[in-house]
Amino acid sequence: MTFQDLNLNTPLYNALEDMGFTTPTPIQEQAFNVVASGKDVVGIAQTGTGKTFAYMLPILRNLKFSTQDNPRVLVLVPTRELVVQVVEEIEKLAKYINVRVLGVYGGTNINTQKRAVAEGLDILVATPGRLYDLGVSRVLQLKSIQKLVIDEVDVMLDLGFRHQLMNIFDILPERRQNIMFSATMTEDVDQLISQFFKAPQRVTVAISGTPLENIIQERYEVKNFYTKVNLLRELLSDKDTYNKVIIFVAFKKMADRLFDQLEEEFNDECCVIHSNKTQNYRLRSIAQFQAGDNRILIATDVMARGLDIDDVSHVINFDTPHYPENYMHRIGRTGRAEKKGHALVFSTQTELEYISEIEKYMDMDIPLLPFPEGVAISEELIEEERPQIKERNNPTKRSLDDVPGPAFHEKSEKNKKQNQGGSYRREIAKKYKKPKTRGDKNFNKRNKRK
Repeated sequence: MTFQDLNLNTPLYNALEDMGFTTPTPIQEQAFNVVASGKDVVGIAQTGTGKTFAYMLPILRNLKFSTQDNPRVLVLVPTRELVVQVVEEIEKLAKYINVRVLGVYGGTNINTQKRAVAEGLDILVATPGRLYDLGVSRVLQLKSIQKLVIDEVDVMLDLGFRHQLMNIFDILPERRQNIMFSATMTEDVDQLISQFFKAPQRVTVAISGTPLENIIQERYEVKNFYTKVNLLRELLSDKDTYNKVIIFVAFKKMADRLFDQLEEEFNDECCVIHSNKTQNYRLRSIAQFQAGDNRILIATDVMARGLDIDDVSHVINFDTPHYPENYMHRIGRTGRAEKKGHALVFSTQTELEYISEIEKYMDMDIPLLPFPEGVAISEELIEEERPQIKERNNPTKRSLDDVPGPAFHEKSEKNKKQNQGGSYRREIAKKYKKPKTRGDKNFNKRNKRK
């Protein structure tokens, strides 16, 4: 099948021809008619298979020209980088269509985005937090939304966006088409679908967890962090083979630590991105890596989702991910657009259990490579690798015998208060001879005569 077999229009055909695309991917082919029908859709496909075009082609095909100011299509994505990327992809597809596209995300001046929203738009791409801020400010009106697209929904839930999503659903019109695309199906995702979708049609191209056949997967068993660094230096010294490499680590502190280790030897070739870096720094790092100015990009798992970077020769899992889904998203950064890719994973003894889970998830074994003889094995351990010492007889810690018991003295009689209940007011009234009812001035006089 080619794009000519889909029911597109001339502007879309021209845009696809400019980009050099002639054949739709399986998810684009199977999702087109389902999304175009207007029914709720859940699409499951591996990363790098063109999910953005899968939902935008039918949406743009049926989006009529309008001069209204409020958006009609809302696309929610989990990260700022994905907002920028999705907006660029939509603008490429809509090159010959009169459509207004805007991306909004946190970390930038909200007043600038308010002015851009006030100028009018058709398609809004946003992160959940900034979208809700704009909706609450009343500058952005969402009652005209006809189609809601949630891209990389599993990542949103992993990042803790459930509360924001619930709030957004509350301010959206009930009559709308819901379109959800994800690389994995989890219990949280399934719960969200059953709560807000109406009889959704599912489009599944690859079973969740199935590895892409064009990616070679191999692994090394490595003793510790500094031995991993030595192995990494050895591999990266082959610049012809490892010409565009993404290195994934477990958390932000590890990303900075690894960058410090590699910076001296690969200073001009190395860059790093994680959520603690500023927006401009992250965008600049991705742009430099995309352009080939840097051949090594160190990233955390959050950055693994949805980033579309061409011609990545290798993905190296410096830390073995705890969850198999994260491993799948990591290796999906290479071998994109049906090109060959290569993925390596480094595992310490404690990480071998994660390897077992990954292999079980994919229903295949990852071949083990022999450790290179020329690589030095370090005995030095980082803080996270050192055994936790249990303290004994610590004078600053109380034992159970030292825990204070009940009070040793009885309360004095005057401090023993009784709950007066409803009788308290009556006792006070009797003592001070207050009127029973308001305005009964003769009550006390009558009592005195008695």
